[in-house]
Amino acid sequence: MSDARSQILGSIRRALRRDALPADKAAALEARLGDPQPNLIPARARGGAEAVVELFVQMAGNVQTTFSRVKSPRDVPGAVAEYLAGQNLPAAFAMAPDPELDAVPWAERPTLSIRRGRTEGTDQVSVTGAFAAVAETGTLMLTSGPSHPSTLNFLPETHIVVLPAGKVVGAYEDAWARLRAARDGTLPRTVNFVTGPSRTGDIEQRILMGAHGPRRLHVVLIEG
Repeated sequence: MSDARSQILGSIRRALRRDALPADKAAALEARLGDPQPNLIPARARGGAEAVVELFVQMAGNVQTTFSRVKSPRDVPGAVAEYLAGQNLPAAFAMAPDPELDAVPWAERPTLSIRRGRTEGTDQVSVTGAFAAVAETGTLMLTSGPSHPSTLNFLPETHIVVLPAGKVVGAYEDAWARLRAARDGTLPRTVNFVTGPSRTGDIEQRILMGAHGPRRLHVVLIEG
């Protein structure tokens, strides 16, 4: 444990008037963290691969996520261009510097203007990948890192996510298990769960889209 982390945890313990855990309780905690057990998993999230993909589309669609369903990465640039044109948006976007996105043949749509990297809030559209998608609630799991700046998730008014169907899992527990396995038990600095575009009902109890993030969330689902 780093010195800074020890100082922070020590300050919390003092504020709560708690001492360090006894050795037996500390060992039990380490054992639990080392072998996390799944919580309750809804029956609807227990289907096969095709079933969880369809459940994800249904649940995400219920909260105004829109979809383009394509057969291969070669179809992604056309789907993105058609979506932008249909929304009367410019054919330009900030894209996460993700190797999976770099493998998409964007050059086949030369009218698209692509800038790789984070956004400072001036981009109308962002394109990212996702670590996973959770079918039980229609939620995207977005992890921060060099290949996925978190600003792309929230600052542009339109967020497009390129999602291979193989990244759709049934339950949150499945997504966490996949993340632990991919990172050898460590976690990224930030894990964001996004369910549909941003909305609030705080103002006169009327739904307002885009209050705290994108007003549009579009998923290009690669089914091949």
